[in-house]
Amino acid sequence: MFIDKVKIFIKAGDGGNGYVSFYTEKFISNGGPDGGDGGKGGDVIFKADENKNTLVDFAYSKRFKAENGMRGERRNCHGRMGENLVLKVPRGTIIRDAETNSIIADMFEDNSEVVVLKGGSGGKGNARFKTSRRQAPHFAQMGQKSEEKAVILELKSIADVGLIGFPNVGKSTLLSVISQARPKIGNYHFTTISPNLGVVKHYDNAFTVADIPGIIEGASEGAGLGHEFLRHIERTRLLVHIVDISESEGRESVTDFKTINSELKNYSPKLAKLEQIVALNKSDVLGDNDKKIQDFKKKTKKQIIKISAATGEGIKDLISTIWEKLKDIPAVAPLEFEPFEYKRVDTTTFEIEQFDDGSFGVSGGLIDELARNVTLDNYDSFLYFQKKIKDTGILKALKKAGAKDGDTVRIKDVEFDFVE
Repeated sequence: MFIDKVKIFIKAGDGGNGYVSFYTEKFISNGGPDGGDGGKGGDVIFKADENKNTLVDFAYSKRFKAENGMRGERRNCHGRMGENLVLKVPRGTIIRDAETNSIIADMFEDNSEVVVLKGGSGGKGNARFKTSRRQAPHFAQMGQKSEEKAVILELKSIADVGLIGFPNVGKSTLLSVISQARPKIGNYHFTTISPNLGVVKHYDNAFTVADIPGIIEGASEGAGLGHEFLRHIERTRLLVHIVDISESEGRESVTDFKTINSELKNYSPKLAKLEQIVALNKSDVLGDNDKKIQDFKKKTKKQIIKISAATGEGIKDLISTIWEKLKDIPAVAPLEFEPFEYKRVDTTTFEIEQFDDGSFGVSGGLIDELARNVTLDNYDSFLYFQKKIKDTGILKALKKAGAKDGDTVRIKDVEFDFVE
């Protein structure tokens, strides 16, 4: 099954908790704190893989999570880091933030990697909280939690040449003749329901060709397979416009040609400006009667190449023409964009709010960070918390906000009276 656009949910691993432990050994009763730090959570990494050509791996499993870090252990042993989650996507996949639609990465180069989400930091063990005045801390820091994010994966095939045209004009047959690709071929519309890629060799050179599924009138507005496949032409350098000159489908060849170009222009003016080679296919059906070919040239004023994918007529000429054109066209480049990055967890800011009853509330990233260190039923931990809200300027800010002796202050689940 071909899938080229999906929305998935990703989550980096949580950091492991720090450990509370005290060194004990025979004849050593007070060895001091030796609780180790928790391990960092795993990152979420996307990697481009040119051996993949569909996003079907993400069609049914929508949630992906990296491994959490392990908790610390006694004797200052650090917890194991969570294993990174590596998600392989086809080369040419664009990753967007689902909320803002901003581009996070363009997976343009094979084997390129990008870290989209970083795992949470591991918590500190109680050995880290020992001071000259706090010899035996009975608390440790919790691991940092990570947030789930929604991203959109959108595949845009990367090829030197795109084969375009109405359904059943012979694009797949042509691709099978000029390359080793073996697309599904049938004498009915929409045999091809996904872009097929093939490598064409021309002496010591080679170029890639994408067979784009048939475009119909109204495709730029989503008719037929519409946008699902027009996006795949955007990554090509040159278009080969295949026209059924035999008119075996009952359509008029000139009208077909103009309709396809109109759809390209409506979808993307930039796309419409790509250079085209016009190949009149199924010419073998005409025999010696080339009136339709001359009529096409007169009405379109285009240079054409007469071919027959069925008999091989004109194929060498077409390949040579494509290569000569490609030599003068710059290679396709990655998208130009300002990469969107998810913000790291805020651990430094706080806000003060005064409520209708006169009490004050303190919230923000700094408070969340401090809360990782607090065990309310532990005296040492609570003293540490009180010292931190003083050292970080929270008490000073409360005073500036109008807090007076005896006013109630709420921080998370902690409630206390303000004292200058």
